Amino acid sequence: MVLFLNGKFIKKENAVISPFDHGYLYGLGVFETIRTYGGKPFLLEEHIERLNHGLEELEIDRSFTSGEVKPIIQELCLINGLPDSYIRMNVSAGEGDIGLQTAPYIDPTVIIFQKSLPPLIPLQEKEAVILKLRRNTPETESRLKSHHFFNNAAAKRELGPDRDREGIFLTREGYLAEGITSNLFWVKAGVLYTPSLETGILNGITRQLILKLARSADIPVIEGLFKENVLQEADEIFFTNSIQEIVPVHKFMKCKLPGNKGVIVGRLYEKYKDAISKMDK
Repeated sequence: MVLFLNGKFIKKENAVISPFDHGYLYGLGVFETIRTYGGKPFLLEEHIERLNHGLEELEIDRSFTSGEVKPIIQELCLINGLPDSYIRMNVSAGEGDIGLQTAPYIDPTVIIFQKSLPPLIPLQEKEAVILKLRRNTPETESRLKSHHFFNNAAAKRELGPDRDREGIFLTREGYLAEGITSNLFWVKAGVLYTPSLETGILNGITRQLILKLARSADIPVIEGLFKENVLQEADEIFFTNSIQEIVPVHKFMKCKLPGNKGVIVGRLYEKYKDAISKMDK
């Protein structure tokens, strides 16, 4: 497998970074996960915009454009023979002395990874589980997709390796937050609900698209602060992320749910597929 590291395409076994990189020493870095379809990265503009915001927050003096990144991803798709793939774009602070730095970082480490994905099973169902571990608070005013990822890793350890389950974080105050690697939605009486950014969740790129698609389909949307009991009364529950798309829930606690037969899930997925088909058109 070939990856892109600081301007060069190299085999993954030859990839090295400095032990003095502050991404390694202090977790100063951000990343984006992007899905490619037919060699094209989906929602790249939105991912790059969020990446640039994170870099600005971390005072890493670098920004990107989709015009810069898209050819690199397309070249990786060709080199690795993976038109439909998982892309991770990772930007860390770069080398520095041991000790916290107050000056901006001017020479970051840029890596774009690619890996294969199993064939996509549309609307693959999962069971939803409330986690005991609470969601940590963001490091800054809004949550970054940063290297500070142990809260998620610890939650995955609590949930276990079963790929057919997703954990749901609650905030310290007991409000619904998000999944371990996903955003959370549910439906009640034809209205789409999701936790607000006020809870400290990541403003997922797919989350943003789903909200846009719902409004375009005249599906009422409410963002807010909710306790877990609302999920027991929900007609449908689903998760979203950039790699798994829309993930319907067929079971939550003792509640059986329609999963991939949900009416709203079905409507949104049709619009999601339509958005993919219109890439670059």
